[in-house]
Order: sequence, then structure tokens, then C-alpha cells
Amino acid sequence: MTVRTLTVFGTRPEAIKMAPLVIGLENHQDFESHVCVTAQHREMLDQVLSFFDIQPDFDLDIMQPGQDLHDVTVKVLLGIRDVLRDLKPDLVFVHGDTTTCFASALAAFYEDIPVAHIEAGLRTWDLGAPFPEELNRSIVGRFAEFHFAPTQSARDNLLREGVPQDMVWVTGNTVIDALLMATDRIEAQYSEEHWSDRFGEDLFRKIINPTNDIILVTGHRRENFGDGFERICQAIAESAARNEHWTFIYPVHLNPNVQDPVKTSLGELDNVHLIDPLEYESFIWLMNNADVILTDSGGVQEEAPSLGKPVLVMRDVTERPEAVNAGTVKLVGTNQDAIMAGLEDLLNRDDAYEVMSRASNPYGQGDAVPQILAELYDHYHS
Repeated sequence: MTVRTLTVFGTRPEAIKMAPLVIGLENHQDFESHVCVTAQHREMLDQVLSFFDIQPDFDLDIMQPGQDLHDVTVKVLLGIRDVLRDLKPDLVFVHGDTTTCFASALAAFYEDIPVAHIEAGLRTWDLGAPFPEELNRSIVGRFAEFHFAPTQSARDNLLREGVPQDMVWVTGNTVIDALLMATDRIEAQYSEEHWSDRFGEDLFRKIINPTNDIILVTGHRRENFGDGFERICQAIAESAARNEHWTFIYPVHLNPNVQDPVKTSLGELDNVHLIDPLEYESFIWLMNNADVILTDSGGVQEEAPSLGKPVLVMRDVTERPEAVNAGTVKLVGTNQDAIMAGLEDLLNRDDAYEVMSRASNPYGQGDAVPQILAELYDHYHS
């Protein structure tokens, strides 16, 4: 039996985490693979598709200036409905907690098509943090048929909610599969001259200079808009002023709620470099060359430990408590003093740095996709 699959994603983080699955499906003779992108993020999505050589079969191209969650939900729901009725897949893969994930899974449910949820079971138990992701993944967890949890803790969350235990598998996170695949490609394909051209000679030399401490910053969460970003910027500005040998590199998200406060507060500081959002391979290279990562991203919390990079998370709660428990990340919220103290501790105390950088990654060893495909093969051929 050949299983016809449709893999749906729309944002850059989804594309990164789904790319190894798409490649695995395409190389498996028992699966007929089709890909639909919603383009909830257009430019950043296309960069990942290009890097992993993925050609979508369907492209909803929903991105429009000024759209809100209502617009995205409706466009994805109706667009996926038409794709499902045309393709008639046996199984739909969705990932994580985006609006694309939620609306696509709902459309499949309406069409009575089984849903496989990748990165299932993450919870903060707070519908406002992160918003709207906590609601999205919780709803998908209610009606998905296959639940691929990255950790035992995520599996426990699903069992607590009444998901049958024989439909939940702990596989690790596909982001590690993607990271290892990407680092291999980067090492094989890109020279030092490439990175010098990409970042500019001056910044490139700062990044690779062993006497500099490199802090990579990413931030884009809705719950941090407003006062949260103001405090983050204040912490970075004061830390940069106190430590001239610290180099902050901040690829600034395109959302005006991020751009405006960041550029206003940090745009004139010599050792703070505000750059455009990076394509995936450049971000991985920069992450690998950073000393500390300051972020509110979920994916970075999973990737950085595999590279031995300590992570300070600018959120009050995380749906990834395994990383906190393992010691690979530390929550600092958007509190200015906590952010500054966290950086000072890591960059001025070798023992603190060593503890975090050497902690074991709780999200697996990069073999999530083979496990997922093996479980599905057994299910459809038993």
C-alpha cells in the first residue's frame, strides 16, 4: 500500500522542521509525497525551500500586508479545503502551533482525513503565552490521529489530556534532523570568503575574532510587543555600554512592532549590529559562531544545545521545560536586570558557561524522521 501524504507548512520555522520529513517521504517508496505551503511567511519561507531543494506542489500564497489572525485563518482554511478535495490524501502532516497548522488540521478534520501532528504535546497551560500558539496546538492535539511528541514530557501532556497512549510516539524533534543536515551542507558548500561577503568584512572579522564575545539576539513574540521590547532593548543597550568587547548581533524581525523600538533604542550603538533577517544557512553559521544566544524563539531553544551554545530565553514561561530542566537554557523573561545578570554570569564566569554549554540536548540526536516514518509504515502495513 502506498500512502498518499500532504505536508503543509507556511512559516520559516515550520519549513525548517518539516524539511527533513519532506525529504524522508520523497525517498521512501511506500509514501507518495505532496507539499503545500501557505506562505504565511513568504520571503523567509522561500529561503528555506531553496536551501533544502523543496518544490511545493501547491502554494496558497496568502501573505498580504496588514493581515491579522482572522485573515490568515480564513485564507488557510479555505485554501487547504480546495487542495484536499483535489488531491484526496490519505494523511495530512502539520507541524507545531502556527495558524497554518491549526487551520490546515481543521480543514483535514472537516474532510475526514487523518492528521499527523509533528512536535505534538508542547504546553504552557497559559492560553496567553505564547499567543495564539498555545491554543492552536492544544486544539490540534484534540483531533489529530497521530501524535509525534519530541520528548517524554510532551507525551505526558497528551496522555493527561486523554489522547490514547498507542497513538503517541516520542521521536525527538525534527529540528535536530534539520540542523545536522544543514551543518553538513554548510561545511561542504560555503567558504570563509562566502561568509565575509555575506556579513561584510568588518562584521565577519568581529564574529571570528576569539577575543570578542558574540551575543546573538532574536526576538519577535507578540506577547513581548510594547513594554517587553522596550525592556529588552534597554538591557542590551546598557550591557553593550558596560562591555565594549561584547558584540551584539540582532537580525531584526520585519514586524514594525519589533523594528521600531529596536532601531530607535539600539540603532546608534557601535557594538550592536542590527541586520536584516537571515536566511537559514546564515543563521545557523552565526549561531554556531556565537558565544551566547538571547532569544524568545522556541526553535532556537532546541537547536542551540546541539551546538553547545547557552541560551537565555526572554519569556516568562516556556513550552519547552525539558531544556530548562536539562540546564541548556535559562528563563530571564523581559526583565532588564535579569537579562543583564544572565549575560554577565555566562560571559564572566567560566564555570557557569561550561555547565550550560556542555549540558545534553533533551530534543534528540537527529533521528526523529526515521522514527516517524517507521511508525507510520507499521501502522499502514500491519
